[in-house]
Amino acid sequence: MAGPADDKMIRVDMTNQTATIEDFPAEYRLLGGRALSAKILSAECDPTCDPLGPDNVLVMAPGVVSGTAAPTSGRISIGGKSPLTGGIKEANTGGQPGQHLMKLGIRVIVVKGQPSDAEARYGLEVNADGVKVVAADAHKMKRNYALCMDLHGEYPKTASFITCGPAGEMRLTGASVATTDQDNRYPARHAARGGLGAVMGSKGLKFVAVDPGRSGVRRPADRARFGELCKTYTKDYQEGPQMFQFGTSSVVPMANMLNTLVYKNRVEGQSPDVETLDGARIVESFETRGGEMHNCMTGCIVKCSNIVHDAQGEYKTSALEFETLTLLGSNCAVASWEDVADMDRLCDELGLDTIETGGAIAILMDSGGLDWGDADGMRTLLNEIDQGTDRGKAIGNGAVATGKFTGHHRVPHALGQTIPAWDPRPLKATGVTYCTSPMGADHTAGLVVNPGLSQDQYVWESQKSQIVNAVCDSSGFCQFLQPSLDDIRNFYGALYDEEVSREQIHDQGWQCLEDEWAFNKAAGLTAEDGYLSEALQKDPIAGQVFDVPMDIINQMYTKLPAQEDLFAAKASG
Repeated sequence: MAGPADDKMIRVDMTNQTATIEDFPAEYRLLGGRALSAKILSAECDPTCDPLGPDNVLVMAPGVVSGTAAPTSGRISIGGKSPLTGGIKEANTGGQPGQHLMKLGIRVIVVKGQPSDAEARYGLEVNADGVKVVAADAHKMKRNYALCMDLHGEYPKTASFITCGPAGEMRLTGASVATTDQDNRYPARHAARGGLGAVMGSKGLKFVAVDPGRSGVRRPADRARFGELCKTYTKDYQEGPQMFQFGTSSVVPMANMLNTLVYKNRVEGQSPDVETLDGARIVESFETRGGEMHNCMTGCIVKCSNIVHDAQGEYKTSALEFETLTLLGSNCAVASWEDVADMDRLCDELGLDTIETGGAIAILMDSGGLDWGDADGMRTLLNEIDQGTDRGKAIGNGAVATGKFTGHHRVPHALGQTIPAWDPRPLKATGVTYCTSPMGADHTAGLVVNPGLSQDQYVWESQKSQIVNAVCDSSGFCQFLQPSLDDIRNFYGALYDEEVSREQIHDQGWQCLEDEWAFNKAAGLTAEDGYLSEALQKDPIAGQVFDVPMDIINQMYTKLPAQEDLFAAKASG
């Protein structure tokens, strides 16, 4: 049972296909996930490098409390220079690998270099005996589900997997990194945004197999205090409103009311198909088809992931979320959640971000390249991607690439990354996040669902949310558990038996943002580069365009005084 004193890190050289284990730097003990990724990339990755070249650095970093008994705390961050935005990127995901790495005492995997043979594929094996790079040519271009089924037969049943789908192998900039869920078989959780799957593919790394064997949970330094925190926090959550009881798909009606169930490439904010896209229809299907709400990782008390079955009662996909129902559903004028479930499965198979892919297909439709709502045409299109057609590659490379491919003018994005479901025109503080986050347009970086704010509140609400979410994505806690800064610092304190102050935890979130902004500046990106694209400034939703002036936007880069509500604010994604 590895504890904080046993922390290690893995370094992988893909040029020579070697891997070594080193001691984890003691000064990084309170850093994990996103903050650790930012620190390593700042120190070891040239911001001007080719994102798909040998000098990019791929980071796989579980959160600080991953692998412990803390509830819903096993998440992992994948980091690198984004081939989509040209800046730093962290994408956070659930599943088992984060838990398993930390049970082995592995705080981070750092992957550098590139094989001389671009066609060669490799796997990384991590277990209690050590780490090694192995040949994986037999798995080349396998879709994620087939790959994981085969790996499940090759490795112990206790092993979980991080995988690169065909889109990543093809170095398509909309590619995601997949992780297997609690059953260690279904690659339905994805570090989706920013094209980090293409970075993994460029390294020739097809999979990481993590087998914790009989390793137990990490031991906190103050076991009594940590145990009491786990007990109290779990009880408080289970006796609370549990707003993600049926997953984010249940948000569909509210989003429609807020004019952010975007329709037909975001020209409208409401969908006429809200009833048939509502996640309540998915929950209703459980009674006749099977399926259920489940947890993607051990120790999760949120259980936001819906297991979706087809009409014959066979497993189809899981974690069919609001973002996917919006971007691959209403944004493409697809009327049925069942059609969206097909597209979700195909994206998971290929290793594609459903947000980026939905944004790209909507642009294709808007340009006349595919009929609105043509679900059969979308399925055909997605199946073209790993066949390497020009149209398929454009979609796989995302919204901006599809805009160039079609010559279409309406391309909603920030920093080259398509806009998530939450629209910045009715939700202007969220728009400030999209403009200023080092991640580009990413709702998990700092979502603010409050359409009633005044202009002088945008920056504070965005900054507060960005800091809380940066710390959350560094901790290993899931944003859906909605921990506050006070919650996180208390768990850190018990884990290491030290006092972690409010000032420390606030500084950690701000330092993470500063590290990332500095990386982007060194990469040649400016604040103006992050401003929302012309479509969002000119095309109204519910009579509103995004019109927050740059002098307001630029206030984000000054640290505001830490007001009391910052520490009680809850992470939201």
